[in-house]
Amino acid sequence: MDANLRFWRAEGQSFFQRFLLWTDVLDPLLLLKSSDEIRRTRLLLQNSGKTLSEPLQNDQTKQAFLLSLSSVHPDTDKIIPVLFRPPAFLPISLPLVIASSLQLRAKETFFCQFVFHTYTTGFTLLNGNGTAKAEEYSLQQKQIFYGLGAISYAACIGALPLVFMNRYMLNSSLTQLVVRKLLPAPLLGLMSAFTVAVVRSPELENGIEVMDRNGKVVGLSQKAAEKAVKETALSRAALFGTTFFLPDVLMYFVERAKFAKTPRALALVKMLVITSVLAGMLPVSLSMFPQCGEIYQIFTTV
Repeated sequence: MDANLRFWRAEGQSFFQRFLLWTDVLDPLLLLKSSDEIRRTRLLLQNSGKTLSEPLQNDQTKQAFLLSLSSVHPDTDKIIPVLFRPPAFLPISLPLVIASSLQLRAKETFFCQFVFHTYTTGFTLLNGNGTAKAEEYSLQQKQIFYGLGAISYAACIGALPLVFMNRYMLNSSLTQLVVRKLLPAPLLGLMSAFTVAVVRSPELENGIEVMDRNGKVVGLSQKAAEKAVKETALSRAALFGTTFFLPDVLMYFVERAKFAKTPRALALVKMLVITSVLAGMLPVSLSMFPQCGEIYQIFTTV
């Protein structure tokens, strides 16, 4: 079994354990480590033969595992491109979320959400399960093709309410409230889950590898693939749905309390609120489900 998976099985049994680990794994300073250092760390962990049956006591060993978790894909043993590693997710997605939350004109909204979904879909592709068995190039091409379609569709859906509002000149206060305040959060949450489900749909067709408790691969399972894709989609919807919804609720009370009296001050406060919510929700969403899950499935032979 890969060192990353062994670590998650031993150290990530509860939500609280996973949350604390993700707060360490998401440290942007881990992005500064060189590829050579990452390879040496992986080689050290693989040769150490640690079972991790007990909690880690050696801080140096724990730091080595954190670097491995933040930089290497456990299924392919390849180093993840730096912009798509978990520690890079917050610094890159934050400005995209802020830009998408501005709700300006339809064209600008479409462009912002297109870029946003492009990055999150790329992150999903490069960090998703890598054990689906199919012709290598056909599988990659299918995922890229599906991803482009999902990105375009999600961006169109995100901008569609503004298109209708402008097209039919719906400028009432109720329409403004619904289109600019109430719809963006559920739409972005749903579209984030949608892009995950679409781009990882080949896993549902081909199944993913499942292992026994000793780490030995025993076959492929579509049921395990369905569970993995569903959990990822739900966590992504929770992350971005909350990141869009909660700041608007908090800003409502800020405006009523007249805490920020100028438009510039309100914009600054909203940026700080979005940053705080996204930074808090990211480890929460990643901790919702185990990284190395369990599934019970009966295999029969005829």
